[in-house]
Amino acid sequence: MPESSVLTVRVSHEVKKRLEALAHSTKRSKSFLAAQAINSYVEQEAWQIIEIEKAVEEANAEDFASEAEVDTVISKWSE
Repeated sequence: MPESSVLTVRVSHEVKKRLEALAHSTKRSKSFLAAQAINSYVEQEAWQIIEIEKAVEEANAEDFASEAEVDTVISKWSE
């Protein structure tokens, strides 16, 4: 198991109640579910930033589809 550390976060009373209910229903701890949710969020955001940076690099390199390529895709989907 990877080493872990403690993080304290504030959430609304409603979110806490919903997390408690979810923990009870899934027979998991609130900490497990919160850590899982944070991990998923961080992974998704990191992926999105990487993809945005790649797109900016492509745009800066003027790596765009040609007009003919765009027309081919449009005609394929407009039939």
